[in-house]
Amino acid sequence: MGGIAEVNSAINSFVWGPVMLVFIVGVGVYYSFRLGFLQVSKFGTWNKLTLGQISFRKKTDAGKLSPFQAFSTAMAATAGVGNLVGVSTSIILGGPGAILWMFVSGFFGMITKFAEIVLAVRFRVRDKKGDFVGGPMYYISRGLGKSWRWLAVLFAIFGAVCAFGIGNMTQINAVIGTSSQMLVDLGVMTTSQTEGFQAYKLVYGIILAAMVGLVILGGLKRIGATAELLVPFAGIFCIIGSIIAIVMNGDQFGAAVSSIFIHAFSSEALVGGVVGYAVMNAVRFGIARGVFTNEAGLGSAPIAHAAADVKHPVKQGMWGLFEVFADTLIMCTLTALVILTSGVYLGNPEMWIQSGDGAALVSQAFSASFGIFGSVFIAICTLIFAYCTTLSWSLYGVRCFQYLTKGRGITGYRLAFCLVVVVAAIMQLTLAWDIADTLNGLMAIPNLIALIGLSGLVVRIYKDWRKGENKYDTEVTDAGIDPDAE
Repeated sequence: MGGIAEVNSAINSFVWGPVMLVFIVGVGVYYSFRLGFLQVSKFGTWNKLTLGQISFRKKTDAGKLSPFQAFSTAMAATAGVGNLVGVSTSIILGGPGAILWMFVSGFFGMITKFAEIVLAVRFRVRDKKGDFVGGPMYYISRGLGKSWRWLAVLFAIFGAVCAFGIGNMTQINAVIGTSSQMLVDLGVMTTSQTEGFQAYKLVYGIILAAMVGLVILGGLKRIGATAELLVPFAGIFCIIGSIIAIVMNGDQFGAAVSSIFIHAFSSEALVGGVVGYAVMNAVRFGIARGVFTNEAGLGSAPIAHAAADVKHPVKQGMWGLFEVFADTLIMCTLTALVILTSGVYLGNPEMWIQSGDGAALVSQAFSASFGIFGSVFIAICTLIFAYCTTLSWSLYGVRCFQYLTKGRGITGYRLAFCLVVVVAAIMQLTLAWDIADTLNGLMAIPNLIALIGLSGLVVRIYKDWRKGENKYDTEVTDAGIDPDAE
């Protein structure tokens, strides 16, 4: 096992290291120039086409999701525990300055996700059940050509496997952890009891598995309908709670914002001469956690957006801009400000750097404002976010598995996914998580290659939409039944 861990660590240091992070952000920079910084120049347009056209009751054809359902399904995976624990971990590893670089990765990630979704809708197909399916594996094999199908297969393998880790085990374990902390804070259990009480974790895991199974066994439409209900509630609940906490600590707002900019560009040690983080660490961990939270460039979210009931790829691509904007530029920024204004971190950064416990940091930050309700707030947010993320990643895993097996064995995959929920609740599977994290990063390589290779097409599709010519209307260009599923 030690050898596997060492190999995985070496690969992980590359896929989440400086070279790959520059590649991921670089693609966003490249597209930003080619599309005239769409995320800024058309700010009013994409907001009007997303927030301005939200419909909770839009009827869609079989095998399709409404644009908002597709967005909610993708957002469910994006806005996971990373919005809470991921942000606090980036502050611990890279200092407050990491937040600015997380913001930068989100800004350029907006246009990257736009391009991914445009391609996913353009090259989507129908499976044998009539569902719209798409994603990187389809725009690689259909867009770059059959000679590149091996790259599509690699993406599908990475996606099908890492769904069990990033989209399942880490989420469920986070739920168990925050719920246990809540019970401790409420005086229901002691820390030793929650750590050793396996029966409690098993029962909780079985309940969560049943909740997941009831939705994912119902397929695409049920996942979309559930996400449509839960994601807006979870997002608004978290945003309102964060704003209240920041306002309660308003006297520390100036110091918090200053610490972000000071440590984003200063190489001066944060904690005297004992432990310090220079600019490189702030850049590295800020961008890495930004990519981890918004998934721009990884190729996962386009799988959900491909099922949207839209006529032109660009219209759904606009939801990608809003998705990253809401996730990273709003929610993650608010979480960071809660942590920094609470004084929990800035009051003793050395302690947090030594402990490395991101979950405890964000929990204590909210507790500093809400008292005992802080842990309850975090537990509720984590439960809803993690549950939604698990549902969405089950869809991602199924679609990747479906591509590999030509539609066979999907029910077995879903049942195995539910079983892993129970396993994740009662076991600490650190190595499995690390491997899944590596596979998650590896998904980006085939996807980014396709984004570069198909960039000219994305530009043409966007210009087509701007002119209103509709050459890429999906009702006209839909290729029918997936040739790989025959």
